Amino acid sequence: MNFDFIAKLEPAVIAIAHQAGAFLKLEQSRFSADSTELKGKNNLVSYVDRQAEALIQEGLTPLFPEAVFLGEESGISGDDTADWMWVVDPLDGTTNFIHGLPLFSVSIALCYRKEPVLGVVYEPFREECFSAVQGFGARLNGKPIAVSPTETLENSLLATGFPYFKFEYMAEYLSLLGFLMEATRGMRRMGTAAIDLAYTACGRFEGFFEYNLSPWDVAAGVVIVREAGGTVTAFEQHRSPLFGHQIVASNSKIHAELLSSIRAHFKLME
Repeated sequence: MNFDFIAKLEPAVIAIAHQAGAFLKLEQSRFSADSTELKGKNNLVSYVDRQAEALIQEGLTPLFPEAVFLGEESGISGDDTADWMWVVDPLDGTTNFIHGLPLFSVSIALCYRKEPVLGVVYEPFREECFSAVQGFGARLNGKPIAVSPTETLENSLLATGFPYFKFEYMAEYLSLLGFLMEATRGMRRMGTAAIDLAYTACGRFEGFFEYNLSPWDVAAGVVIVREAGGTVTAFEQHRSPLFGHQIVASNSKIHAELLSSIRAHFKLME
């Protein structure tokens, strides 16, 4: 499919992400931890997430009325089998936000038949906006970006996320971390998968992996990495990196080596 008409939406989606990011930045300056709620173990939410999502949905709906809306806070707005779907995390890095860390992002993706074709990740404090449309490349603040040229795991800096509510694979995860700490230049844990993916797309990381993620955490980042020349899969071949709750993204050159290392420690996941 030709996505020329989707590319025409990109500037408006970027503007909506900037608007939501400005709201988040302002609210963090006056946020009280008393406003925090628990959706589940260590799964935090506040009025900020909900209001940011409403702001984004209000902006996106008239842009492409035939697309349903899937948001982290509001769920699905229509038929989840629809061809077109907005997938949105209004505040990726809620725990960072609540604890006063200036590291969080707005993540907006448009998916066609469950595959992201447009993605925007905006980091308000750094004023960095990563964006991509399938077939049109990836950009940072409008300038083209590409993944790192590093060819080996040994020379790579990797990102990951720590389990925070499902711990059944903790032993496997710690074993993998121990291996990668020795096999790479280092590991980083940012607390926002959208930024991990964006940083992989622009070459700051060679790769990123995590499990127990949701579509809104990764949808925008997936298309940005792919359009920057990277590769995105799940740990297991039969799973979707969007809907399979596991993701491996890389600069392509180290993908086989990184994926092999992950599979050697995780074996087959349920």
